[in-house]
Amino acid sequence: MLTVWHDGGCPLCRREIAFLRRLDRGHRIEFVDVSGDGPVSCPLDRTAMLARFHAREDGRLLSGAAAFAAMWRAIPVLRPIGLAARNPLVRSLLERGYGAFLRLRPSLQRIATRLERA
Repeated sequence: MLTVWHDGGCPLCRREIAFLRRLDRGHRIEFVDVSGDGPVSCPLDRTAMLARFHAREDGRLLSGAAAFAAMWRAIPVLRPIGLAARNPLVRSLLERGYGAFLRLRPSLQRIATRLERA
């Protein structure tokens, strides 16, 4: 089973995880929300877990684009994208895109929060 840690306090993350849960019909992914105050089994400090997307695949801790690719491989309809991400060039491009997203994330979160309240 793949374990995915996510920020349940982030409106963008909540939407994405809800979508991925629907796609994960085989229940191959354990989604762990690390945003709360309660005890959660995290392989890293909670702050580090919230700063980047993390997953554990076959005992290996992955982050960023590699973690997304592992999650995609676990979901049959997304598996081809996850397999393509094993290519170093594709993974590098995905990681750059993820880095750009992380820089925009605070602004996007504010927009998503306003939309949720509207």
